Amino acid sequence: MPKLTAVDLFLFTVDTAWGRDVLAAGAAGIVVDWERRGKHRRQRGEGTQINADTVEDLARMRAATDGRLLCRINGYGPWTAGEVDDALAAGADEIFLPMVRGTEEVDRTLDLVAGRCGLGILIETQDAVDQAAALARRPLARIYVGLNDLRIDRRSTELFRPLVDGTVDAVRAEVGQPFGVGGLTLLEGGSPVPSALLAAELVRMGTDFTFLRRSFTADMAGRDPFVEVPRLLADLDGLRAADAATAAARRAEFVAAVEGPGVEGPGVEGPGVQGAGVEGSGVEGSGVTAGRAPAAVPVAASA
Repeated sequence: MPKLTAVDLFLFTVDTAWGRDVLAAGAAGIVVDWERRGKHRRQRGEGTQINADTVEDLARMRAATDGRLLCRINGYGPWTAGEVDDALAAGADEIFLPMVRGTEEVDRTLDLVAGRCGLGILIETQDAVDQAAALARRPLARIYVGLNDLRIDRRSTELFRPLVDGTVDAVRAEVGQPFGVGGLTLLEGGSPVPSALLAAELVRMGTDFTFLRRSFTADMAGRDPFVEVPRLLADLDGLRAADAATAAARRAEFVAAVEGPGVEGPGVEGPGVQGAGVEGSGVEGSGVTAGRAPAAVPVAASA
């Protein structure tokens, strides 16, 4: 089983106090999300998280923390040059390019960035999966496999299928840069796929980073990030220390959970699997606003 040196946790938020505390508790960075061009059309009826973050939000987050700050811009188009300049002016340390389909748009974006910050990409189309080796040869800061949009692009109803059919493993084998997939919430959460099993799968693949999104924010209601984030990181260390037999048993449990009843079907989003935490988890009706701290979290003072 691959041994991780670390699993970096990146929180999607534009709430300055919440972001500061989660970072101080051990998260690796913050993601401000500008991606929305074509997303409502592409994800119509899927119950997914579509953010409306702005340049001003990015600037506020930069002023609030000196932690690592990522900005997900829109997929490549005539607007990309302006978005790259805006993100850099507002203080982004890295830019994330979503919905990549080939090397040309990545090369053009690298030219626009011109070494001023890191550029990461999201592999969330079949075209990008097919070109993973070529994409990984680019000087990218990180590569992330987006399960929800990949499911939509494949016209599939099975969110987690790429984790059990060899797709993500094949991409992982090509990537030398920091690699990410899925997302996490507290390990006692997650349904219909338990978060603990998903976390074990991320560890098995040697995942370097993952996201904390809506399911994490919802599950944190009434909890202290200075307790829960270190506990999540310690839980990941514990999974990493498992022997080969235990790791194999967890992999078998994960496959059984993915292939079990109630996992398939439209609207099962990367975090739209309720609480499972994969990329934007569906906590519709929970009262949690995307990117905002849960109202009842008792926040400890930052160190």
